[in-house]
Amino acid sequence: MANGAEREMVLLFSEEELREMSGVKRGGDYIEVMCGCTSHRYGDAVGRLRVFINGELEITCECTPGCDEDKMTPAAFEKHSGRETARKWKNNVWVIVNGEKVPLSKTVLLKYYNQASKNGNGSHRSHNGRVCHRDEFVRCNKCNKERRFRLRSKEECRIHHDALADENWKCADMPYDKITCDDDEERASRRVYRGCTRSPTCKGCTSCVCFGCEICRFSDCSCQTCTDFTRNAKV
Repeated sequence: MANGAEREMVLLFSEEELREMSGVKRGGDYIEVMCGCTSHRYGDAVGRLRVFINGELEITCECTPGCDEDKMTPAAFEKHSGRETARKWKNNVWVIVNGEKVPLSKTVLLKYYNQASKNGNGSHRSHNGRVCHRDEFVRCNKCNKERRFRLRSKEECRIHHDALADENWKCADMPYDKITCDDDEERASRRVYRGCTRSPTCKGCTSCVCFGCEICRFSDCSCQTCTDFTRNAKV
């Protein structure tokens, strides 16, 4: 039997809506399709676009065999591709529909992103009621490089919470995205993208900064932050 996330994704995009799109794959809380962006100078840069349940969009670039850019926003992918008229990613980033390049703006893939963006103004909850958390970084105690932590679920929030509390945390302790101290740190231009529903380069707002919720606070943790939240939640 499919889990709740899979059932919800089926409702978000029907088989009919995705039938003619190239490279469609379904994950637990997202769908993935082939995408690309065309530069008149460099040609087509291709990638894999993921559309998540909460409306977030994320692209893994496959422009060259050695490219390691992933978890990019569409705007960052547009810039990375060398597109001359950037800042119009909804029209410049395309997917293949029935063998033709079709801008994202003319597909069903943006309808939940648009809704999430609207609800991001003045609220830190996405369209499905979940609290939004921006990506955070923890510095390795061994190599001194900063590593990105995604905070999309309670499990991911707990992983970041425990890593932040561990003074001896190191790259090898990362339970996903297996990395070592030999791996390069994200470029400074990439680190500014933090996953805010209002703006990917946001430095902190009510859309992406959470001051405590049931997703990022834990009743079985004895730290002061979690203890205070649990105590206040019972009042």
